[in-house]
Amino acid sequence: MTREQLKEYQSKRTEIEELRDKLSHLGESLTDNDVVMDYRSGFPVPKSVVGVEPGRYWRLHDTYSRQIEQLERECAEIEEYIEGIPDSMTRRIFRMHYLDGLSQKRVAKVVHTSQSVISEKISKYLNSDKNDKKVCYNKS
Repeated sequence: MTREQLKEYQSKRTEIEELRDKLSHLGESLTDNDVVMDYRSGFPVPKSVVGVEPGRYWRLHDTYSRQIEQLERECAEIEEYIEGIPDSMTRRIFRMHYLDGLSQKRVAKVVHTSQSVISEKISKYLNSDKNDKKVCYNKS
């Protein structure tokens, strides 16, 4: 897991909520109106017609649904990664900083330490995680 992937967590959560909102109001946003001529009386009378194009509605519905599912999978991976950190303090730091979106300074206050210690623990864990993966890849 990279620092960039972890930093994207909050944005992905926000995007999921935005897409869910779009999905719940999809019919409203796609409602269109047009004018047709009604000849039943023998001469043209303009009539307003309001509706939603079903094909477009379902294409957008499916697209938004797939995007939500993908983002939820990516967020779940990040959550599982953080919950898999063996050291309690490091796990708490990652959870507060990346999942809850707290600044390193605020996390430091919560765990009663300095911001530099928080930064060091994050960097140290991410670097050790990369080194562990390199060893695994070299074995195969």
